[in-house]
Amino acid sequence: MTLDRLRPVAERLLGPWVRAAQRLGLSPDGVSVIAFGAAVAAAGAFAVAEPLFYLAGALFVLFNGWLDLVDGALARRTGVASDGGDFLDHVLDRYADIAIIAGFTAGVGAYALGFLAVTGVLMTSYLGTQIQAVGIGREYGGLLGRADRLALMGIVGGIAAIHAAPIVAGLTVVELLLVLLAVVGHLTALQRFRGAWADL
Repeated sequence: MTLDRLRPVAERLLGPWVRAAQRLGLSPDGVSVIAFGAAVAAAGAFAVAEPLFYLAGALFVLFNGWLDLVDGALARRTGVASDGGDFLDHVLDRYADIAIIAGFTAGVGAYALGFLAVTGVLMTSYLGTQIQAVGIGREYGGLLGRADRLALMGIVGGIAAIHAAPIVAGLTVVELLLVLLAVVGHLTALQRFRGAWADL
């Protein structure tokens, strides 16, 4: 599973959004900053941990993920794609990941799970960029890419809006998400490491 493989399909749907960004005079970097703002808003909503806020957080997460595609498409359309823009996008994506997971964690008070989840996500991303740094190429594969994580976070936010009580082994759907991000995140990082090591 990885929704990152569907990027080409999603990019065909981006036209109206890219044109809207152009009409508003937004640069790709500006879109990246707005996407990060959506992630911070999601984090704040999830930290409140009430039904309407969970729903709002889910929508903000999905908005963040969509704008993360819009900024790149806008850069390509306007011919301003650059290493600087790519760098800014990746930095803001990592901070967005941290913010969203921190929001979920604060909302349920599961700080140990939150720590394991955020380190799993960061190591997955780190391995992807480190593989590129040693000249093998950027790695989006694995068990759980960023698109998958954002989709899951959005879905979990929606579920938590209607059912926040424990559902399995005394864990809520948010806590189960943190467990999944922790386990699968670290496994994905190890999978990327193993694949890269074999190519070196």
